[in-house]
Amino acid sequence: MKLLTFKGGTHPPEKKELAKDKALLRMDPPQFVYVFLSNHAGAPAKPVVKENDTVKTGQIIGEPGGFISAYLHSPVTGVVRKIDKLYHPVQGRPMEAIVIERTSEDDWQFLDHSEWESLSKEQLLEVIKKAGIVGLGGAMFPTHVKLNPPAGKTIDTFIVNGAECEPYLTVDHRLMLEQAEDLVLGVKIVMKILGTKKAYIGVESNKMDAYEHLKRLCSDSSIEVVLLRTKYPQGAEKQLIYAITNRKVPVGGLPMDVGVVVQNVQTVIAIKRAVVDRKPLIERALTITGEGINNPMNVIARIGTTIQQLVDFAGGLKEDAEKLIMGGPMTGIAVNRLDLPILKGTSGITVLSHEAEPIKKPCIRCTKCVVSCPMGLQPYLLYLLGNKRKYDQAVEEGLMACIECGVCAYVCPSRIDHVRVIKLTKKVYQALRGGKK
Repeated sequence: MKLLTFKGGTHPPEKKELAKDKALLRMDPPQFVYVFLSNHAGAPAKPVVKENDTVKTGQIIGEPGGFISAYLHSPVTGVVRKIDKLYHPVQGRPMEAIVIERTSEDDWQFLDHSEWESLSKEQLLEVIKKAGIVGLGGAMFPTHVKLNPPAGKTIDTFIVNGAECEPYLTVDHRLMLEQAEDLVLGVKIVMKILGTKKAYIGVESNKMDAYEHLKRLCSDSSIEVVLLRTKYPQGAEKQLIYAITNRKVPVGGLPMDVGVVVQNVQTVIAIKRAVVDRKPLIERALTITGEGINNPMNVIARIGTTIQQLVDFAGGLKEDAEKLIMGGPMTGIAVNRLDLPILKGTSGITVLSHEAEPIKKPCIRCTKCVVSCPMGLQPYLLYLLGNKRKYDQAVEEGLMACIECGVCAYVCPSRIDHVRVIKLTKKVYQALRGGKK
């Protein structure tokens, strides 16, 4: 059987055996939820509630603050206790959040629209927008914007990213097994919106049970399930598109430039929930895993649930727990506190056990980072130029094409953290250029 893939990349220890066979468990809603107004890429939402307001589950509590923004909904039925600034793990600074105390069982405020088969493209996009759906793979880009490319951009292919190449994380694997029917229906809804006649679901070869299950469900449809080589970062958009379609997204370009739209498994399921079940996005599935957690598992939790509550649900931390990451170890964000709430894009909580901190050494020009880079860049050179503050030269060498996957740092025998410097170099360059690339 041919396995589709791309050039470059690496194969870190998968560590998926910790949770891959654990069926999804639903957490009870917590007493308090903390919903950031910045729960998506783009402008923060604008609150439409105030202190002491009562809210229903699914009620709108924030409206988009710009074109790239998203609606927010109350994850519980309760009372708004305050709107306060809390530390935002992605932004790295205090940001406004709505604090809601749960006071009763769910009293739902559902979305109001007709049966989806009768809705036009524009009406379906409005439903997705009103549901507050964003990319649930981690990017959190508003889905209604992504599914509505500008005039002149013809989309002929839709791809569902079921690779889940990030080590440790297994939530998409479980969703493809347990909610496959919802996924397939969600694909059909997206195909109607995009006007495409062809869709692919890409699944890595370490998830054969999910691949076979989806193949059976899609045997008589225009949705083709394809098998991908297990390799990191197979789930990165540009690498996934090339592996499945042999199309190369140009440097600085977007998937729509080659006629493709990509969405994460859970995002597509959320679209089905909004369009068919009339439920806005108030919860997400995620993996709680790692050698430092007592009972690794896959859970469904309300947006705004704290890491502490999730860790407790998974049996607590082990004594040798050393490092806690929101997401996976390759692209996640290390945090040093447990009171932070999860966001719409939080795909997992990974707790690593104690191990000696690797000693960083000077670059030995071994070129392992060059050979492994899925974008064909020279990470060691970008790292050097960034440290020397030669920002324009770094851009000329492909700085902005870096997808920040972390492969370079992983394969580096000197344990150099290329990605940290590359991220900082990008931010400084854009700041110096007034936000322009």
